[in-house]
Amino acid sequence: MEFNEFKEKMIINVDKLGITLSEIQLKQFYNYMNLLIEWNKKINLTAIIEPDEIILKHFVDSLTISKYISDGTRVVDVGTGAGFPGIPLKIYRQDLEITLLDSLQKRINFLDEVIRELNLEKIETVHSRVEDFGKDKKYREKFDISTSRAVANLATLSEYLLPLVKIGGKVISMKGSLIEEELENSKNAIKILGGEIERVDEFDLPNSDISRNIILIDKIKETPNKYPRKAGEPSKKPL
Repeated sequence: MEFNEFKEKMIINVDKLGITLSEIQLKQFYNYMNLLIEWNKKINLTAIIEPDEIILKHFVDSLTISKYISDGTRVVDVGTGAGFPGIPLKIYRQDLEITLLDSLQKRINFLDEVIRELNLEKIETVHSRVEDFGKDKKYREKFDISTSRAVANLATLSEYLLPLVKIGGKVISMKGSLIEEELENSKNAIKILGGEIERVDEFDLPNSDISRNIILIDKIKETPNKYPRKAGEPSKKPL
């Protein structure tokens, strides 16, 4: 896809979110897309490889949570994969301080190249399992926002995300449709881990019938020290 076509499609979609991107930001997104397509030939980063789908399902989808994030916020993106939602947020919001966490070194290598090529600042990558990361005093309860997209069910995800957020901070969980049962099954875990569901926002991605849910969880008290449990346990035995 040529840049002018890409630019037009990005502008049409982000306009529906009330977002305006500069020419520099549009070029950063374009370069990011091309890096993603190029690297995906070598390592499995994403099943979404068509430019139109990358624009909508990766870039625009990632930007839907920007409105929930205050200026100057410290954000951790857990299980970031190819950088979603963290890198799109960073391109749009230079004020944010972002940590991208992933357990696979190959993906971290890709993210490091994207950060270099796009000249992004106040963004770091960390190669770690989230269970270990959540026990590290350098990171535990140090973030204003923890977020994740398509990583685990909400009960398991809460054990990954809530230990990272300071009291008064927030978890932003990005989900697809049909989440009622998942929400119900996560209530016990969220309570144990010091969280409280603030609200759930349902919407369709711009110019599509693709349904999305954003679950906002407030951190109201400290997470008990035994959480997160050792690697693998949160997914095998959700609270």
